[in-house]
Amino acid sequence: MAFGLYKDMGIDLGTANTLVYIKGKGIVLREPSVVALDKNTNEVLAVGSEANRMVGRTPANIIAVRPLKEGVIADLEVAEKMLRHYITLVLKQNIFVRARVLVAVPSGVTEVEKRAVVDAAKQAGAKEAKLIVEPMAAAIGAGLPVQEARGSMIVDIGGGTTEVAIISLGGMVTHQSRRSAGDEMDLSIVQYIRRTYSLLIGTPSAEKVKIEIGAAYLEPEEMDKTMEIRGRDLVTGLPNTVTISAREIQGALRESVQNIVDAVRMTLETTPAELAADIMVNGIVLAGGSSLLKGLDKLLAKETGMPVYLAAEPLNCIAIGAGKALEHYDLLERVVSH
Repeated sequence: MAFGLYKDMGIDLGTANTLVYIKGKGIVLREPSVVALDKNTNEVLAVGSEANRMVGRTPANIIAVRPLKEGVIADLEVAEKMLRHYITLVLKQNIFVRARVLVAVPSGVTEVEKRAVVDAAKQAGAKEAKLIVEPMAAAIGAGLPVQEARGSMIVDIGGGTTEVAIISLGGMVTHQSRRSAGDEMDLSIVQYIRRTYSLLIGTPSAEKVKIEIGAAYLEPEEMDKTMEIRGRDLVTGLPNTVTISAREIQGALRESVQNIVDAVRMTLETTPAELAADIMVNGIVLAGGSSLLKGLDKLLAKETGMPVYLAAEPLNCIAIGAGKALEHYDLLERVVSH
């Protein structure tokens, strides 16, 4: 391998998960955005899946940190350590390869936050680092015709943010960024279980409930589906188990889901008539891990009167889109966020 060879790398630096896409190889890494630190020495003990297993189970001197909150870097130092770990892991410490990195960020980030992400990527070992907004990366990854003179609508629902955008001719015509997505849904479930059953559960348990019986829209026959959940009884202090229904969790998620519906509606309300007509024909495309919430596509279709489709690889859209943008420099110059 010749000295100076570039390895193009698209990174979806998500609140919940970090994905890395390598040109010619596809998705090569998918890990939770979690770092385990020794509080006394600030030493990194684990990153990704190993660190995620420690959440809620660590001794006092070990803390599990999610360096991204609501889609942006909250702890730059820890984010840099996490990025360095993943970039090194992907490059396998090959000193003859220089990483050219494109990192996807939410459309609502500030200039200060943008600089923080670029600095973190460079400090992590990237020789070049640029940014692309998540809705654009998701639309490219979902295969939408972003450069054509017709409207495409993408709704990317991740862990920390919901990004809604109308895209035409390689740019975002109108968009909404809400810091309301999968994490907020999990928190809503935790709060409902605590308030209703005096049972304390962690966010991993809440996420499991969301995946198994959570829904934005339920058919009548689905409402009585139940599951058992274990936690700590706040009255006795002892472990306890309760049975909850899909109907209850739908109610617990109602406010979070409504925030997403409102973001879609507001975006459509500010869309030029010609592009709105395109979307009426082509439909709304959902991407991101939280777009997999049961019945969300049905609810959005009902609320907007438009066809709604789930992207072919909703979990991978942003990373794939960032990688594809790197492969096409004519496209990159038009959609990148400097």
